[in-house]
Amino acid sequence: MQFIESIKQKAKKQNKTIVLPESLDERTLQAADAIISGGIARIILLGERESIMRAAATNKLKFIEQARIINPEQFEEKEAYAEKLYQIRLHKGITKNEALTLVKDPLYLATLLIKDGVADGEVAGAMNVTANVLRPAFQIIKTLPGISVVSGAFLMIMKENHWGENGIIVFADCAVHPDPSSKELAEIAVMTARTTRAIVGAEPRVAMLSFSTKGSAKHPMVDRVIEATRLAKGMEPSLLIDGEMQADAAIVESIGKSKAPGSPIAGKANVLVFPTLEVGNIAYKLVQRLAGAAAVGPVLQGLAAPINDLSRGCSVDDIVNMVAITVNQAAGQ
Repeated sequence: MQFIESIKQKAKKQNKTIVLPESLDERTLQAADAIISGGIARIILLGERESIMRAAATNKLKFIEQARIINPEQFEEKEAYAEKLYQIRLHKGITKNEALTLVKDPLYLATLLIKDGVADGEVAGAMNVTANVLRPAFQIIKTLPGISVVSGAFLMIMKENHWGENGIIVFADCAVHPDPSSKELAEIAVMTARTTRAIVGAEPRVAMLSFSTKGSAKHPMVDRVIEATRLAKGMEPSLLIDGEMQADAAIVESIGKSKAPGSPIAGKANVLVFPTLEVGNIAYKLVQRLAGAAAVGPVLQGLAAPINDLSRGCSVDDIVNMVAITVNQAAGQ
């Protein structure tokens, strides 16, 4: 896929380090080998060196030895990292012994390595549920300044290039936050615009979606989207954003001209922000199945450093692609 290849090529120029905490997973090791051989990123693997190298030999992986391998159980800096975690979570009542135990958990150590600047991002989830991946991220990395909510964007790669940005439309939130307030919806819009710049390489044109276009319907749900649009403009005044807007007015030029004349983005949106998670999740799955679009994601956004969650059914290619995306996010933050 040409777009995915372009993401990899951009990643090669960034010289970023990504930590992969799930070294017991063979797909992760195969992906790490491909990432290193392709020059997409530098890799840190968390786990026992002997086990990793044995698995690498079994799978005939030639480049794993170029990864930095850290065994959380024997990490020479684990006491120092435990102290960092203790200071971060002291207000939540964590004890020093609890911090030392958590540092031995690869998911916690991965986030601490990012916090310490040793790694630029993390990709996990091949062996762990989303909650376990995100818990240390929320506790240690936290959100970006001015952002209170984490959201998930999907890069929808359409079969026809006239949609969005050369056939790519970014959907959000489709994965994380169920019922955002106006303020949270504004933050989701701004973060999705940043994701679009960092990964798609395009200037975002953001449509704030609703069942109403420019006052065609009155309802508190519509009011929330109108207020979110106003707040997003205040957060990033140069952002091309408009709403409230129905989906057809956002992506079909003739309908956009009719329903929202004078709008800077009507009919040519490349970012669609949905009013709730329910709507966004349904929409991306329908477009994926009915239109045959490729759905790349979810790309998590809003954290102070990029941490992305995989499906436990992911392929080696999925891991490689998500690492490339994470590198580009790190470069764009």
